Order: sequence, then C-alpha cells, then structure tokens
Amino acid sequence: MKYFLILSLAVNIILLIKLLAMRIAIRALRIDFSERKDLRSNRLLGAASRDREIRKLTKEMNETLVSLREAFRKYETGDAEIKTAVTNIAHDLRTPLTAICGYLELSEGLEKSPELAHHLSVIAERAEHMKKLTEELFEYALLSGGEIREERQELCINTVLEDALMNYYPAFSGKGIEPQVEITGKKIVRSLIPSYVERIISNLLSNALKYSDGDLWVSLSEEGKLCVANSAAGLSTIDVNRLFDRFFTVETARNHSTGLGLSIVKLFAERMDCALTAEYREGKLIIEITF
Repeated sequence: MKYFLILSLAVNIILLIKLLAMRIAIRALRIDFSERKDLRSNRLLGAASRDREIRKLTKEMNETLVSLREAFRKYETGDAEIKTAVTNIAHDLRTPLTAICGYLELSEGLEKSPELAHHLSVIAERAEHMKKLTEELFEYALLSGGEIREERQELCINTVLEDALMNYYPAFSGKGIEPQVEITGKKIVRSLIPSYVERIISNLLSNALKYSDGDLWVSLSEEGKLCVANSAAGLSTIDVNRLFDRFFTVETARNHSTGLGLSIVKLFAERMDCALTAEYREGKLIIEITF
C-alpha cells in the first residue's frame, strides 16, 4: 500500500510537470503567433515543446500562415494591377474626350440648322458629363494608391469655405437654391493639406447640388465643424449609410451619381484625421466634418 501511494504520487507529479510544461509551451506558441501573424512577414512559428500534439499543432498553424500570406500577396498584387488598369483606362479616355469637347466648342461659331444645333448641344452636355466622371475616376485611382504629395500647412477654413460658396453660387442659383450660410466670425486655422480641404468642401457642395430638393444650409462652428445639410426626399437611411462607399450609385429621376465624390471626401478626411459623419433625419441629408 505504501509503495502504491508513492507510485501514485510520483505519477501525479510527473503528470503535473507535463501539464505545466504544456501550458508553458502553449503560452510560448501564443506569444510567438502574435509576433509572427503579420501577413507581410516570412517568419514561421517555432515549437518549444517535444509534445507530439503541440508540434503537430505548430506545423498546421505554420501551413495556415503560409497559405494566408500567399493569398494576401496575390490580393495585393491583383489590387495593384486593378488600380493601374483603372488609372490607365481613365487616362486614355481623358485625351479623346478633351478633343471632343474642344471641337464642339469650335463648332459653336459655325452656321448650323436648329436641329443640328440641338443635337450638338446634347452631345456637348453628355461629353462634358463623361469628362467629369473620367476625371473623378482618374483622381480616385491615383489617390487610393496611398501617396500624399503635399505637406500640411496652416489653413483658414473660413476663407476656403467662402471661396467655394462663391464659386458654386451660379450653379445653385441656376437650380433655384438660395444657400443659408452661417460661418463663425472666429478664424478657424488648422494644420491641414490645402488641396484636400478644398476638394472636400467642393465635393460636399457638389453633392448637395445633386441631391437637394431646393434648399441648402451650410455652417462652420467655432470648433471647426463644417455642416452641409439639404432636403433629399429621394434618399433613404440605407442610401446615406452607403454614400461614402466606392462606386456606390444613387439614381434619382434627375441625377446619376458615381459615388466617387463622397468616397474621395472620406479618403481625404481619413488622411487628415478629420471626423466625418452622415445621417438622414426628417427628410434631410446632413453631412458633418470636423477639421
């Protein structure tokens, strides 16, 4: 009986030691995995245990890591190829479209029948629309590559907003929209990328021009929060939640939108660490960005 108790105790001690060793090995494997889970790395996991099951687990985890890394590399390569192809296609389209628009402008001074003049005006309108979409596509393809070519500068948001509103005023007047503007008298100066801020504000106003049912409210607070709001009965909450998605299309009876405008706004806002939100409340589309 005495020897049996001693033997049981020895077995229990051996099992306890083995259990502790397995726990230490699993902990080491977990730490090793957290350090090597980067899909851009080539480093694999090491097994700090002689236990056959742990070594098999390590082997299978390494095989999974290799497969994931290979799939990720293929994804990155394919994504880069798609961006390059889109950029090249957009670039190739810009030249003939610019030429078409140029020849249409030259034709304005020529004699033509009322019917031909009407047809040419329709062609000019469609060509200009295609040119604008191509420019947006080209710009987005370049921007999504991750390059920032400009440095941050001290910028007065008030001035940029006022200039943009002046530039868009004829377009708003043409649609019968009288913007209601509230801009704080305090100068809102931030360290930002000028062209990004200009494009954000321009795209927000352009978006309002597309969706507005006849009104527009623009405000800039002392905290640097820019709000652009307009009635948009044609939108729904689902639409608003997807407005910043790439190439999301909203169709109404009057307009067709590529979704690139607000997608670029989101991209620029993220690069400058500016908070951006959109909501649909009581029939109004409300977009806010905090500089």
